[in-house]
Amino acid sequence: MPVRASETVRGAVFALLAPLALALLLAGCGTAGKPSAPGSPKTGGGYYKVGNPYQIAGIWYYPREDDKYDSTGIASWYGPQFHGKQTANGEIFDQNAMTAAHPTLPMPTIARVTNLENGRSVVVRVNDRGPFAAGREIDMSKRAAEELGFMTKGTAKVRVQYIGRAPLDGGIGDGRAVAETFIAPKVETPADERRVAAAAPITSVAAVSASQLAPPAGAVSAPPPNVAPAQSEPAATMEPVRDDPGATRQVPVTGTGNLYVQAGSFQNLQNAEAVRQQLAGLGPVEIQTTMVDGTPFYRVRVGPLSDVAAADTSLQGVMQRGHNGARIVVD
Repeated sequence: MPVRASETVRGAVFALLAPLALALLLAGCGTAGKPSAPGSPKTGGGYYKVGNPYQIAGIWYYPREDDKYDSTGIASWYGPQFHGKQTANGEIFDQNAMTAAHPTLPMPTIARVTNLENGRSVVVRVNDRGPFAAGREIDMSKRAAEELGFMTKGTAKVRVQYIGRAPLDGGIGDGRAVAETFIAPKVETPADERRVAAAAPITSVAAVSASQLAPPAGAVSAPPPNVAPAQSEPAATMEPVRDDPGATRQVPVTGTGNLYVQAGSFQNLQNAEAVRQQLAGLGPVEIQTTMVDGTPFYRVRVGPLSDVAAADTSLQGVMQRGHNGARIVVD
């Protein structure tokens, strides 16, 4: 069964860390835009925050400024149990507002979240930390999950795109940046993947540079970045979203939407092959090659996987073999 909002570890984690006064992990989520129910908490009122690296259940998270953040993964949602409580940046969570919690994005910021299963796309105010269930990319408010069409299901394959900072008094500002980045560029390799040297043990073979090795069995090359841009990045015309983050748009969804567990990304093909061999037995494991600034990176991925439950199981297996930085991706 998919991990639903009510089944996440958020509550237990917050209860454990609250006595230690880790403000970074305050429970709840704040408000944005126009609440849809009477008696909704006051909007805004928080402060701008990036935060320090922190660890939850053996996984390290590294908050940082990243104006190119563009990532895929699994979204969950949270609501009544945190309604009216304080968020990680001092706002008050309103389950009826278009807000979200994210493990690393600064707060408050504006992000576009697109459901890759049905093409529904919304703009939200990110003002909290979470989710902390392994393999989850973002936690949506109850209303945002409704707008994206996955509240009943509990989870969805999504794309998260950073837009910009949000005003401290609530909402999303004048919305000009939203219109400008409605269709973002292709997902770029995160900076994390540039810090990958010697991430896996090297077998006792003669040292050979990555450029001298032939691709191993199972390696899959990514298409050149300039292939058919008109199909993968269709142009979109949209009026600026002024002060209504609840406006839902229908967008084209491209790609297969397959789920993978990415164990790591390596500049050294030997390291990638060592990890591929280490993960044998967990299912189909492949090395996908992608170019970043003219440099090849080798991504070790388990999959494709049939559904979220299978991805969760695979992720646990990959992490048990020492890859705590593994994550679920949609491709």
